[in-house]
Amino acid sequence: MAIDYDVVIIGGSLAGRYAALAATNLHATVALVEPTVNLGFIYHYALGEIAKLAQRVDAAANFGIHFYTDTAQDNYLNGRIPTTVFSEKCQTSVEWEEAMLYARGVVSNLQEQNSLAILAAKGVDVIIGSGEFVLSPHLAFAVNNRQLRARTYLLASGSRPAIPEIEGLQSTGFLTLSNIWQALSESPTLPKNWVIIGGVPQSVEIAQTLTRLGCSVTLVVKHAYILPNLDPEITQLLQAQLEVDGVRLLTQTSVTQVRLIDNQKWVQAGDKAIETDEILVAIAQQPNIESLNLAAVGVKWHQHRLIVNDKLQTTNRRIYACGDVIGGYEFVNIANYEAKIALKNALFFPIKKVNYQCVPWGLFSYPMLAQVGLTENLAKRRYIPDEVLVLRQYFKTVTAAQISEETTGICKLIVLRNGEILGASLLGAEAGELINLIALAISEKIKINQLANLSCVYPGFSEVIEQTAREWERQKLNSNIALQDFLEGFFDFRRNWNI
Repeated sequence: MAIDYDVVIIGGSLAGRYAALAATNLHATVALVEPTVNLGFIYHYALGEIAKLAQRVDAAANFGIHFYTDTAQDNYLNGRIPTTVFSEKCQTSVEWEEAMLYARGVVSNLQEQNSLAILAAKGVDVIIGSGEFVLSPHLAFAVNNRQLRARTYLLASGSRPAIPEIEGLQSTGFLTLSNIWQALSESPTLPKNWVIIGGVPQSVEIAQTLTRLGCSVTLVVKHAYILPNLDPEITQLLQAQLEVDGVRLLTQTSVTQVRLIDNQKWVQAGDKAIETDEILVAIAQQPNIESLNLAAVGVKWHQHRLIVNDKLQTTNRRIYACGDVIGGYEFVNIANYEAKIALKNALFFPIKKVNYQCVPWGLFSYPMLAQVGLTENLAKRRYIPDEVLVLRQYFKTVTAAQISEETTGICKLIVLRNGEILGASLLGAEAGELINLIALAISEKIKINQLANLSCVYPGFSEVIEQTAREWERQKLNSNIALQDFLEGFFDFRRNWNI
């Protein structure tokens, strides 16, 4: 029986569409089976930008920028009142319906750019629907009364929110990361009081965005700090910023029950009863795999994660997987990276392996948090601790940060004494762009002294990387007594040399 396709992609995520386009660009025959793709998270990034802009407008007076009413300006121009009467700090407000109109426009544009119609025009066989794997008479994927046969298959079906077993939660009602923005886009007003359950990156982003849009937000996290898998020094700084912004943080706290009393939602978090308008559950994701009949074709999973090797093959070597379906945090760039590796292995020979050491990711908080490679704790567990150097530089030393009044932040590089870069954590303005430079350095095995020799455009935020890298030279010199003695003697000799 003939093979229909080089690869069949079981989609439901942006990574699936990314893989389908990449496959057809390689002139492979590809089918994309997709029920739908949720682009709701784009609403958050658009609204986050609005919230950040509103706060910058509020801070305009710090730069000498003032906003006047037409009457006040006319009076001033006619010489009737001094400037000091109406040069007060501006207070902005965000009109919810207008903000959502802008966000809808952004989402609409991205939906058009990533549409199934474009994929179909480029040669992808797009099939709308849900299906399952079958093994009779041959391995195939059955959908819409068709059996699609391929040499290999790629699972990119995404994930959905995991819902905790909390007494009263289901009957009271709640939102999740997958439906929050659709629900809010249909609401004429933004609920003012929120309880967010969970400490995943997206819950931190949303908590800060809602607070900056004027909401009262309580974030309930079961660990001692938000984002416990990240560098504690970085997350503590971000946690402090969240509290400055007005987010109420309840750490080491679990929600035990939810109640609806007199049409008002109440959340029992530890020993605190919190009245709220809306509840957002954001504890974790679970893969969309239940309806795929994976057990019948030998694909195994464990604790809501598909089991894959470093080539992204499942336990059935003809079936690959990428993105949220194999677990981990939801980051589009990581899912796309996995899609590239899985697709090349699926189409050619399975020789490429994933290496997350050089894949960055970013948390769209304010200031932004970005990470690549190993954290300080992981590096000291993997290598001899004395061989690991930690280099720090704060954004307050950067000219561009001073100019733009964005001095909150830190750049932290983890390196070996020989100059090999192991990882980096950044919190600060433009961190999402700066981390790409460090990721490239790790990928290309560029050592820290080469970053120290950068001559960055001045003023610019990349100066913080240059300054941090120079710390390696200072630390090496400070630990080398013999070199210090030599340099001291050398320059003493030069000063006494007769010219």
